[in-house]
Amino acid sequence: MNAELAENRKGLIDWSLAASTGAFLVRNGPSVPRQEAEETVTELRELTVDAERHVRELTGLGTGLPLLPGEVVDRPGWVRAAAEGLEALTGQALPRETGGPFQPLLATGAGVQTGLVLAVLGGRVLGQYDPFGGDGGRLLLVAPNVAAAQQAMNVPGTDFRMWVCLHECTHRLQFTAVGWLRDYFADEVGRLIGGMAEADGLSELLGRLPETIKQARRGTLGLAELIQSPAQRAVFDRLLALSTLLEGHADYVMDAVGPAVVPSVTTIRSRFTERRKAGGMIDRVLRSLLGIDAKLRQYAEGAAFTRAVVDQVGMDGFNAVWTSPNTLPTRNEIADPQAWLRRVHR
Repeated sequence: MNAELAENRKGLIDWSLAASTGAFLVRNGPSVPRQEAEETVTELRELTVDAERHVRELTGLGTGLPLLPGEVVDRPGWVRAAAEGLEALTGQALPRETGGPFQPLLATGAGVQTGLVLAVLGGRVLGQYDPFGGDGGRLLLVAPNVAAAQQAMNVPGTDFRMWVCLHECTHRLQFTAVGWLRDYFADEVGRLIGGMAEADGLSELLGRLPETIKQARRGTLGLAELIQSPAQRAVFDRLLALSTLLEGHADYVMDAVGPAVVPSVTTIRSRFTERRKAGGMIDRVLRSLLGIDAKLRQYAEGAAFTRAVVDQVGMDGFNAVWTSPNTLPTRNEIADPQAWLRRVHR
């Protein structure tokens, strides 16, 4: 294949450039003595095994699956891993060749912009389970971010690291114990971004952009929702409901495991919630643009749904959500758990 044809086959985003840009731009982590850093890395890796064992006992998910340690990375390592996972997730949906003479330039620009976003997120993310990274999913823990958050909140180190591991191990179990979830999520994402990549979809988006900006400034709807075409809105709602469920379920589990595992869990939750709300004007603008504020609402709404269902029908009854895509809560049902209970447990 000649160089020109190879360039024409480049996708809409140059993921290699995104990874290198983000890894270069991401801020350095906090200064930690070498011995302390090594001990933190070792403990995080080991705690993922214990954490997942506790999550399995509470949720009933994953019986018989191997208990595997997570991967501990620095900020550039997370950026590169995130770019790899996003490329795998979006590879089937984004067109691989457009034939246009400006395609290499557009891919380069998109790669740089994506790298900038990954650099910002790389200084914030504590951990992540990526079902599309590596050969069969990767559980990542970002050591400098975990250390920075623990120092800022002044909470016990081992307790906080276990608390973070409980959240991420819950995400790993969601995707490894529920056999259909990974493909379902990938298919829905493919439907969403595939429509946005079509020429008609982009033209429609640009035509509605002025009104979109006006409504976003008024705060009537989130920007991500406003840019969806009517055909994509149903897909977007399903993905939002699923994401809210996954995040809220993990938040519920990390607290419900209890003080026997994380003695200072009440203090950690209180200080962590306040930390999520904190930030100056620039930080708040960035959070809004990147959708982080919306994600914070997802934690609360999803945890409230999980708590309400478990309180009424127990964890076994809650686990009906994992039966099939048809038993997942809708966006309306997330806000009204009784509606989900009537539909699934009638």
